Amino acid sequence: MEEVEFCLEEAKEQMQNAIVFFEKELQKIRAGKANPSMLDSVKVDYYGTMTQLHKISSIHTPDAKLIIVQPWEKNMLNPIDKAIQAANLGFNPINDGTIIRIPVPPLTEERRHQLMKQVKNEVENVKIRIRNIRRDANESAKKLEKEGISEDLIKKLVIDIQNLTNSFIEKADKIYEGKEKDIMNV
Repeated sequence: MEEVEFCLEEAKEQMQNAIVFFEKELQKIRAGKANPSMLDSVKVDYYGTMTQLHKISSIHTPDAKLIIVQPWEKNMLNPIDKAIQAANLGFNPINDGTIIRIPVPPLTEERRHQLMKQVKNEVENVKIRIRNIRRDANESAKKLEKEGISEDLIKKLVIDIQNLTNSFIEKADKIYEGKEKDIMNV
């Protein structure tokens, strides 16, 4: 009996982790509003070591159209400026000698559609992950049956795993719909 509950809990935890990862991936996809996570992929040459931007500076968004990067060392302004431009994120940073201002341009219709393709790809990836977790959990259930757990318990476990899968896929779809509204609203 414990093994059955453990199997279900493990599947639930893995599916929850897949959703959390999915949400983090979606945060990286810009929806027209400034967000510090837009710069997560930027790495700066910090004394010979490629370092993530947020580890050598403060990044904040005073409003929906602006990101401000304030390095902890002033001599890092130019390398940060160059790294942001080299990251090819579509930003034109403005270095004023103390901070770097990054105006976030409004999204064009074409760019919105490109972003939606990215989001659709991410939602498909998380659904595949969830289905793979279901498959692994069902295989574990079959092993439990071979170990002597009753057939009725295993059938109930398989149904519970499917219900869990359906609920997490539904969660992924809701997150997707929210991101779609976010991107497509002008």
